Amino acid sequence: MPDPLALVPYPQSVIWSDGTWETSSPWDEISVGITEDLPRTEYALSISPTGANLTAGSEAALADGRNTFAQIVTGSEGSIPCVTISDYPQHAWRGMHLDVSRHFFAVAEVETLIDAMALHRLNVLHLHLTDDQGWRVEIKGYPKLTEIGAWREQSLIGHMSGEESAWEFDGTPHGGFYTQEELRGLVEYARRRGIMIIPEVDLPGHMQAAIAAYPTLGNFPDQRVGVREVWGISDHVLGVSDEVFDFLRDVLTQVADIFPAPYVHIGGDECPRVEWERSSAARTRMNEWGLTRVSEIQGRFTQFAADVLSEAGKRIIAWDEVLESHLPDDTVIMNWRHGNGLKSATGRGFRTIIANNEHTYFDHYQADPKGEPLAIGGLTTVKDVYTASFTPQKLDEDQQKLLIGLQGQLWTEYMPTAEQVQYMAFPRMCALAERAWGSPEQSWDEFEERLRAHLPRLDAFGIRYRPLD
Repeated sequence: MPDPLALVPYPQSVIWSDGTWETSSPWDEISVGITEDLPRTEYALSISPTGANLTAGSEAALADGRNTFAQIVTGSEGSIPCVTISDYPQHAWRGMHLDVSRHFFAVAEVETLIDAMALHRLNVLHLHLTDDQGWRVEIKGYPKLTEIGAWREQSLIGHMSGEESAWEFDGTPHGGFYTQEELRGLVEYARRRGIMIIPEVDLPGHMQAAIAAYPTLGNFPDQRVGVREVWGISDHVLGVSDEVFDFLRDVLTQVADIFPAPYVHIGGDECPRVEWERSSAARTRMNEWGLTRVSEIQGRFTQFAADVLSEAGKRIIAWDEVLESHLPDDTVIMNWRHGNGLKSATGRGFRTIIANNEHTYFDHYQADPKGEPLAIGGLTTVKDVYTASFTPQKLDEDQQKLLIGLQGQLWTEYMPTAEQVQYMAFPRMCALAERAWGSPEQSWDEFEERLRAHLPRLDAFGIRYRPLD
């Protein structure tokens, strides 16, 4: 029989049957339970004319089942088709990254994204909390991080191209931060929807906002800098003093306490070395540490962060630049620079998350830039996401086992509002969710037809999205 409901991502097994379940309160009437008869990642959902039953092998699988049920009942108007679903994900990590540093979003706006992620059975929100353009997390003992570091005086308008003298700014202060209490509330909000929040504190680069707040954290404390007002990569990176490492210990320990997830992301990307090369203190430190190359300094930061977080029972995740220095064996690599990097990360035995900029960067244009809102550049259509070959180089069986999942990225330099974030996320996030779940493979035309029928659910949730061409 034809598919009466267009589910995204599509479950592993769907068997439709005759009849409908007539109910005005499906959530009150569904029977729910956990059973040892199912694998931990699997759920089973059956709907008959007499009612609905959901069983799962774990709380996480139960959340997946509830989120599928949410799609089925949204817009059903009390008449729900009868169906039997048996379902499980192919990947443990099904993530979305949200940059709240370049532009700050209120708790309620982040909650809306969490709701949309849950609807699509995504289970990890990677929250990018710190960067050159803003520090967004309250840290006890360091009030200036949020008094100064959370605010920039103005933001760049338009692209950061051409002569610097021609750049335009909006003249409007921008900022904000989350208290520790707000973040704990957000963690619980996400948990109830089957989503784990992974915090990111980017180090030792992308730290200009922290250095603006506390100049002694930098390499040249007498040189005062403000919170960065343009995008791109700042040369202002953390210095190498004992004070810096004490600061990092305090920050990472408090962040680990706020977020119960087993991971903390430490960034590690795009860290210029120019200040370390000019710093006599850095040269002295290199001698103390027995290092011969300036590039090895970053490895010391990585190891220090890993040690601090290990004491808190956490493992580190980092962007793939950290592969260029010594790494703790249990580091998880987030591969962003090119899909070919999966081979080198897994070849060295590291568990790896696919996050490549060719297919999973949702700050790229979705169509011809002439008809689209301003974006950073590039072109990644929803079809590109759905049809992508995420592993361009062949991996052997052991390497394949080290790929733990897939993640989309929302970098927000050109997304000043939550509405713009939604427009850039959807419907590409729908295609990403399908690939991350590992749904039975279909042609693009088949998926597009199902996606068109699914979009009214986004309307029902009040989610803005780019219409399909």
